[in-house]
Amino acid sequence: MSKELIYVVDDEKNIRELIEYNLVKSGYNVKCFENGQTFLDALSNTKPDLVCLDIMLPDFDGLELCKRIRANKRLFDIQIILLTAKTTEFDTIIGLESGADDYIHKPFSVNELLARVRAMLRRKNKINTKIEDVGFGELSIDIEKRTVKIDGKLVDLTLKEFELLNLLASGSGKVYTRNELLEKIWGYDYYGDTRTVDVHIHSLRKIIGDKYILTVRGIGYKFIS
Repeated sequence: MSKELIYVVDDEKNIRELIEYNLVKSGYNVKCFENGQTFLDALSNTKPDLVCLDIMLPDFDGLELCKRIRANKRLFDIQIILLTAKTTEFDTIIGLESGADDYIHKPFSVNELLARVRAMLRRKNKINTKIEDVGFGELSIDIEKRTVKIDGKLVDLTLKEFELLNLLASGSGKVYTRNELLEKIWGYDYYGDTRTVDVHIHSLRKIIGDKYILTVRGIGYKFIS
């Protein structure tokens, strides 16, 4: 079985080496980059399974790199973990809205990073065998193709946005707590931050509209068909 390929993009050598050592020790293939341009050059030839991406790079803003990946049809489903020294809630929200699947604040625990990497790759490798389309008025979800249409037109969703929508829509009106969504979509419940869920729900609503996902105050979210 082939090992998952992980790219690490960080201009601090000690951080790159720390992450690389522990990921390789855990059985992953790892390639490191000290700037955004060499990372982009590598993406033109190879598609990694996951990227650990620093926000503060010498030549590129990591958020801009994140947006470029999401805008590329060949690369858009790469899992992205942002590494950031910025710790305010605003900075976190901006990072997630740029297309990141998750984020980790520096300085971080190696065990925390490994837990998130394992969880995200485990989720990515799960295969959903349900193949029929699911329709809710003008909204339709194709599980096999991982596509969503509004009024017959394809809309662009990240992998996490798609998984969130699919889970909520298949729940028949079930109310999911934020922690349940973290566990089911991101694959962990201890390390997660519920703001991750809120930002992805917000992004989903901007794409598919407000009428499908209802906020249940003090609890979480449910899908309205």
